[in-house]
Amino acid sequence: MTQPQAASPAQASEPARTAQPSANGHPEPLGPLICGPADIFDAVSIRAQIKALAEDTAPAALRSETVKILKAANKAGRTAIAKAFAEQPFAARELTRSYTFLTDGLVTTALFVASEMLHPLANPTQGERIAVMAVGGYGRGEMAPASDVDLLFLTPYKITAWAESVIESMLYILWDLRLKVGHASRTIKDCVRLGGEDYTIRTAMLEHRFLAGHAPLAKELDKRLKKELFSQDAEEFVDAKLAERDARHLKQGQRYMVEPNVKEGKGGLRDLQSLFWIAKYLYQVQDAEELVPLGLFRPEEMELFAKAATFLWAVRAHLHLATGRATEQLTFDLQVEVASRMGYEDRAGRRGVEVFMQEYFRHATRVGDLTRIFLTKLEASQQKGAPLLERIFRRRPRIKPGYKVVHNRLDVIDPKEFLEDRVNLLRIFEEALRTGMLIHPDAMRLVTANLHLIDEDMRNDKEARRIFLDLLLKHGNSERALRRMNELGVLSAFLPEFEPIVAMMQFNMYHSYTVDEHTIQVIANFAAIERGELEDELPLSSEILRKGLNRKVLMVAMLLHDIGKGREQDHSILGAQIARKVAPRLGLKPSECETVEWLVRYHLLMSDMAQKRDIADPRTVRDFAKAVQTVKRLDLLLLLTVCDIRGVGPDTWNNWKAALLRALYGQTRAALEGGMEALNREHRGASAKKALRDALPDWSKADLKTETARHYPPYWHGLHVTAHVDFAEMLSDYTSKGDRGEVMIRLYPDVERDATRACFVMEDHPGIFARIAGALALVGANVVDARSYTTKDGYVTDAFWIQDSEGHPFDPIRLHRLKQMIEKTLKGEVITRDALKSRDKIKKREKAFKVPTHITFDNEGSEIYTIIEVDTRDRPGLLYDLARTLASANVYIANAVIATYGEQVVDAFYVKDMFGLKYYSESKQRTLEKKLREAIAEGAKRADT
Repeated sequence: MTQPQAASPAQASEPARTAQPSANGHPEPLGPLICGPADIFDAVSIRAQIKALAEDTAPAALRSETVKILKAANKAGRTAIAKAFAEQPFAARELTRSYTFLTDGLVTTALFVASEMLHPLANPTQGERIAVMAVGGYGRGEMAPASDVDLLFLTPYKITAWAESVIESMLYILWDLRLKVGHASRTIKDCVRLGGEDYTIRTAMLEHRFLAGHAPLAKELDKRLKKELFSQDAEEFVDAKLAERDARHLKQGQRYMVEPNVKEGKGGLRDLQSLFWIAKYLYQVQDAEELVPLGLFRPEEMELFAKAATFLWAVRAHLHLATGRATEQLTFDLQVEVASRMGYEDRAGRRGVEVFMQEYFRHATRVGDLTRIFLTKLEASQQKGAPLLERIFRRRPRIKPGYKVVHNRLDVIDPKEFLEDRVNLLRIFEEALRTGMLIHPDAMRLVTANLHLIDEDMRNDKEARRIFLDLLLKHGNSERALRRMNELGVLSAFLPEFEPIVAMMQFNMYHSYTVDEHTIQVIANFAAIERGELEDELPLSSEILRKGLNRKVLMVAMLLHDIGKGREQDHSILGAQIARKVAPRLGLKPSECETVEWLVRYHLLMSDMAQKRDIADPRTVRDFAKAVQTVKRLDLLLLLTVCDIRGVGPDTWNNWKAALLRALYGQTRAALEGGMEALNREHRGASAKKALRDALPDWSKADLKTETARHYPPYWHGLHVTAHVDFAEMLSDYTSKGDRGEVMIRLYPDVERDATRACFVMEDHPGIFARIAGALALVGANVVDARSYTTKDGYVTDAFWIQDSEGHPFDPIRLHRLKQMIEKTLKGEVITRDALKSRDKIKKREKAFKVPTHITFDNEGSEIYTIIEVDTRDRPGLLYDLARTLASANVYIANAVIATYGEQVVDAFYVKDMFGLKYYSESKQRTLEKKLREAIAEGAKRADT
């Protein structure tokens, strides 16, 4: 059994070496560089050139000539660094020092020219002294390719005319070099006063570094800051830095987002820097490694700190070099570029960019762990105070033997005794949930250091199984336990099958979280439904849960539903195979194991049926009911589907998906309980006609008879009664006007479904569906569902459900303008193909995604139609291109169901040929597929240019 190493007692440490100008005034490197110093900035040669130039050049022209020399040197130095970094893509420390060394050379040379050549002073007075200091990240010696150059011009007293001239000339030189210079001119007294008033200034001053000028002045500043500023208000400084961190996380996202900000995001460089600022302020350390002898970190933790910092700095540097500017957001397109620059390659079943991002998130998670350890150590030394009210009113919960409470966190009394029963490695999480306390980082360290004790015997231990299932089912906050177990490696140790999906990113726009975080979000959604928090939003799921279902089966299925991801095989099939092994190991009964396996295998079935098929078609419901077989399974699958979709991202769930799932559930349950005859077309048609008659009480019997007789059967079971009413009124108006060229449009905000319903009535002729799709694309509408019906007397009644770019119904204020634009297009006043060219574009950040095209023909999914399913890359004009291609091949489109998953879209067309028959012929299918693929390729080429 391994106990964590005891931290060394605090001891004096040698301060880290800070760069000082050499005897001849030239800067010295802060440490090893990425290539030879002379390749980066040859100060001796450059100053010699400038001195030679000064002999024959008037002072007025000297500045511009100096800029030319320094521009060439800056360009050469940056080229040398970038070339060396391309060959050593992880040499981040050397890279940041190299950019610092280059900047030091430029700044000190600018001061040399300004003070000794442009404004020479033979006998400077005591007040005519200046010291140039680097502050902030530049002062720390950590510069990325596009970092700001933060300078402090230090003077002994109020700034003199000479110092003002030197500073101005120096700044003009640096600005002409296109450096982003942040600067301030202050006395020592100013520095102390302003640092006392503003924590941002104080933090920048914390990392001051003397560059050139009057060294005694810089030494005096250092002495005064330590004595008068950095020895004050330690607790307030810590609180300020932590408040900044919390605000940053709130802005960037509390979870590890799939397009992270490398600098400001959770687990990013700013978190590491904040940690170091606090340490430097409290303990006057010059280097992070000095935190080990102080007892704040163990050596292996410091190694993780260094690895995370190196990796994050490398990523940030590659980002800057790839874009040529200070880019901090690791967007999808840049993830591919940076992964390639860092040497990540595609593997079986996974792209190189996914492997790279998994590595990124694992480092980010470690940064979070290290921050937590450090802050707890601060609490132990009373540097970080608990709020006063919390200290007064806090109740100490009763804890079980073997545990103690330290700063309101659960800790272990005797580590040796704790480890004698290895099941304690799980039991501590149960105790934390039971008491509602966080686990103390010392206890976390103990657990992490002994993960090897969780072996096959422990995984099959009855008590261990019981505790694990209780963590999922009993204490009402399984999300917290799972997240902490995952961060500490316990979840992967107890369920080794879970390890491959830890921090695994899915490179697409649909998933907002890594696979492990998504899994935890799914379980969190279920817990929220159980607590009654989503009663209004999810009434059906809440009702099913109240009536009761097998929570153990559902929770284990949720935990395992995506466990097969990242491999070449279909993750649902592989996941079911894994579930077959894991479920019995967790102590589930054979019948429960079978249900878990089925749920994992078919966890996408209900979502696919609802979003990719016409649920108004009886065959869809019949096939789904046959697959599900029992109401119990249907209940479990609905809960799993709802929690899964909601766990994809904060904006994935909407009323449209809710309405589809509710409708599919209701029809399937009726079929399972009352028999398949409940889906009978005639029965449903008669009910729909009766509903229409009830909704139009003022209509005469004759008019109602005309209306109900003019439509074919599919019309009656494909639309809600509100749409039937709209079409009845529109057809009545249309026929009374007698204008055969008229296009009648009615837009209805269907808020319950998060969509706007657009109803069209016009005379029937080929290609109408495509024309409407084109008109809607031009106004920026995303089609989520479409139904096209012809009447027996030669009219078209088409219903399209559309959403705006945010996935919501169009604002009612916009509907009038929307209608006018659609009318113009349908009347031919706007040529759709030409107008779409400028709008049918793929955004730059989305170009990195590869979505292969799959086209299938299904003659079993519908009684009267062939379903052509096109799975491809989404873009604004895609539906129009596909519909136009089908229309030109004389294919009749009855309806289309559109499901969008980020950059991927699945368009399912319910079609017949010109004779009203299905497409059984393989040769006809191949011909159609070829035409559709050509249309997709042509459109993609247009959208990419």
